[in-house]
Amino acid sequence: MSISDLVEVRARHPEAIAQAAARRARRPFPGGADGRGGRLMIVAADHPARGALGVGADRLAMASRVDLLERLVLALSRPGVDGVLGTADVLEDLLLLGALEGKVAIGSMNRGGLAGAAFELDDRYTGYRAEDLARLRFDAGKALLRIDYDDAGSLATLAATARAIDDMAAHRLPVFVEPFLSRRVDGKVRNDLGGEAVARSIAIASGLAGTSAYTWLKLPVTENPDDMAWVCETSTLPVVLLGGETGGDQEGTYEKWRKALALPTVRGLVVGRSLLYPPDGDVAAAVDTAVGLL
Repeated sequence: MSISDLVEVRARHPEAIAQAAARRARRPFPGGADGRGGRLMIVAADHPARGALGVGADRLAMASRVDLLERLVLALSRPGVDGVLGTADVLEDLLLLGALEGKVAIGSMNRGGLAGAAFELDDRYTGYRAEDLARLRFDAGKALLRIDYDDAGSLATLAATARAIDDMAAHRLPVFVEPFLSRRVDGKVRNDLGGEAVARSIAIASGLAGTSAYTWLKLPVTENPDDMAWVCETSTLPVVLLGGETGGDQEGTYEKWRKALALPTVRGLVVGRSLLYPPDGDVAAAVDTAVGLL
């Protein structure tokens, strides 16, 4: 199906999206490729909905939906890739393209904290609701939780995240909470990746809601990768590592992931731009290398 076909279906047959979701072949969650003990390899593509289109020096790298979809379909076709994380528009395109068959589908829930906005840390739940994910037979949700002790908007995000976790648990759906302690530097939100800050963010996120039974953590590798061992002891919740930008050091990033993946609570990788837009442009090779780390 081409991009023109997608537009035609959306314009004339919007019900096709629900039909594709209803017949999609699912896989057990967490599952994971054979021989990996249920460790997950997930490709992330929920950045555009927050207005975050840049990769490296290219501020509009993710602005072409056709290009993004081509990269996602290629990534999902590689052996060992378990699924994708995205917002409704992206996951629905992938549904129509047939790219989610037998894959884990994770819906991004809060995208209201637009990149660079004054209200960035009042990160409203403008994406998937638990009831949407259950209705579409998707497998999990994801919530971004940035906390700035000097920004009152963080309290609204904390409260909304707690209730979202409750709603997901009521449907017995896992939710990946991505916590950070953040602060504004020259007007821009910066996440603190120091070991102490990451440990505090884990402690806060782990205690949210009326149950943590369905909560997973989506964590960055700490500034000092050696800190990950004690940082991940802050909680017994299962952890997946987030990718983030590599700063041009792809090999160094792989080595950080490799070390962190050896920790007992770490159950996989959720990586977006660094695999979809690698410096050398070879998406398949970048994805295959990340899968090999598992």
